[in-house]
Amino acid sequence: MLDTITPTALTSFRTAAKTGKFLITAEVTPPKGGNPEHMIQMAATLKGRVHAVNITDGSRAVLRMCSLVASAILLQNGIEPICQIACRDRNRIAIQADLMGAHALGIYNILALTGDPVKAGDHPDAKGVFDLEGVRLLQLIHKLNQGIDCNEKPLSDGALDLFPGAAVDPQCASWSGLQSRFERKLAAGAQFFQSQLITDFERLEKFMDKIAAGCDKPILAGIFLLKSAKNAQFINRCVPGVNIPDHIIDRLAQAKDPLEEGMKIAAEQVQIARQLCQGVHMMAVKREDLIVPILDMAGVGVVTK
Repeated sequence: MLDTITPTALTSFRTAAKTGKFLITAEVTPPKGGNPEHMIQMAATLKGRVHAVNITDGSRAVLRMCSLVASAILLQNGIEPICQIACRDRNRIAIQADLMGAHALGIYNILALTGDPVKAGDHPDAKGVFDLEGVRLLQLIHKLNQGIDCNEKPLSDGALDLFPGAAVDPQCASWSGLQSRFERKLAAGAQFFQSQLITDFERLEKFMDKIAAGCDKPILAGIFLLKSAKNAQFINRCVPGVNIPDHIIDRLAQAKDPLEEGMKIAAEQVQIARQLCQGVHMMAVKREDLIVPILDMAGVGVVTK
């Protein structure tokens, strides 16, 4: 039952972020239906190897269980969640209500997202809300943490204590746009950043040196398990803002075991990221059980809290 959740112990991600640890997070997809068992099993494989587990909120505008409930289920199972909140599907009243509910359940880590466009998903005729976007959502969370709502009215039953993060795309085509949005998210209160899938690590290094230097907030590089050349081509075609280069696709196409090769590529990328930023965010859609073997290949051991 949800009333058994206690919001006191599972705060290792915030502690690790504040103390400069090398952060490891991983993404787990909520179920498409009412049975969370597979999600729980996948998340359980990550215990002791990641600081927190991201739960997506309608990623690619595809229908799945809501991130708030899925996060609560993980918390019940002793797994610290990062609850993603996208602005696409809810107005500011509903978003504030969800954030209050998250806090009451002990779900403190929030990734504030604008959300993928509705047309990209499996309900293209649905109405997108977008009452807020990522920066304004961070500003709203800051207000709730100060004990006021978005209309500057006091929260009569207590302020929240959320730990908000934001997405960043170091491979964004517009360098000035990247810098402007990153700085706006910092000013709005982002406490950590998780990046989109990274394939251009020279670009990541430039971002760290030219834009993120001195920001004093952890940047986690997005590492994605590519399962095959076909999988990489699908991502290029269907995931907004992603461009997997031909040399990686060719490497997967020529491999005797494409999945194993994809794991090697991901492990190599983890090793590169360790030299550039304060963490990695691991993504292995439908094969979250392979994240720990990838970390092993990369020489990354048990997390320290």
